[in-house]
Amino acid sequence: MNSDFIEALSEIEREKGISKELLIDAIEAAMISSYKRNFNTAQNVRVDINRNTGLIKVYARKTVSEDVLDPRLEISLDAAREINPNYQMEDIVEIEVTPRDFGRIAAQTAKQVVTQRIREAERGLIYNAFIDKEEDIVTGILQRQDQRNIYVDLGKVEAVLPLTELMPTDKFKQGDRIKAYITKVENTTKGPQIVLSRTHPGLLKRLFELEVPEIFDGVVEIRSVAREAGFRSKIAVHSRNPEVDPVGSCVGPKGLRVQTIVTELRGEKIDIVRWMESVEEYVANALSPSKVLEVQIHENEKMARVIVPDYQLSLAIGIKGQNARLAAKLTGWKIDIKSETQAEQEFGRAKTYTGEMHQDSVSID
Repeated sequence: MNSDFIEALSEIEREKGISKELLIDAIEAAMISSYKRNFNTAQNVRVDINRNTGLIKVYARKTVSEDVLDPRLEISLDAAREINPNYQMEDIVEIEVTPRDFGRIAAQTAKQVVTQRIREAERGLIYNAFIDKEEDIVTGILQRQDQRNIYVDLGKVEAVLPLTELMPTDKFKQGDRIKAYITKVENTTKGPQIVLSRTHPGLLKRLFELEVPEIFDGVVEIRSVAREAGFRSKIAVHSRNPEVDPVGSCVGPKGLRVQTIVTELRGEKIDIVRWMESVEEYVANALSPSKVLEVQIHENEKMARVIVPDYQLSLAIGIKGQNARLAAKLTGWKIDIKSETQAEQEFGRAKTYTGEMHQDSVSID
């Protein structure tokens, strides 16, 4: 190797951000193993690469000993003082043992080390770039698919989208653009592994943050999300500014903002409800689009008994209990829904309802 090699390392340092000194140290360490392997020796050696010229030298390191038991590792005091009269017992003597044809082996070793270090550095850069995007949305191109996963090209890395993380309504083919949520970024021996999802509630939350400026600016905040991907979702929003309507902000002019999200989620129905400090009002909102007459709170059981008009019972419960289930997830309260007639029969009370509770919510199909 020569000065051109040192210049090449300097270029790598400038372009890849890998320290030239660290590369040379790694090459020297690798050359020690190469020397021992190729020349079948158990000597204790040191490899030195001149930082200016690239000249490589191999030195055998021997300990000055009174009784030399292994001449590969030890040297007598008399023999050491023939090299330098200042040597004392237990000193380390270095003797150059550079083989004539070591240059070829050194060049091959250096190439392998540099290639490996560049690969490791690039993997590190990719990992650092995507670890900051964990729990965020990315867009990529579908590259291929097997029985378990879809593989998505994100530019510098290929991400994994398990088929179990696809919505039932998702239909993709090779070359399609896919928008997904990063659930996990891991630094493995094979490089960064990025796992995606289309079913995670975080996808819905991030989509609203992208589409609604008031959420991005922090004026409107998303307090809770409940989702059954591909079918129906509920999102509870709150405004820090009393003059800003959080539900209206999410819907957008003529429903354009929320409709963009519905399109991205393949027609998934979305209920946008106003988060309320009052549990009674919050639970009533969460059961949208059903109308609610009364909400009775049972603090000890963290259960809300909801009374709805007879004709609204099936709507409040939803298909296979979906509406009630999502409302419970959204609010964090168990919800027991009764019709007016059921409440009368079970609790022996007469109708006392004078009207429906005020509810602030909107449902988007």
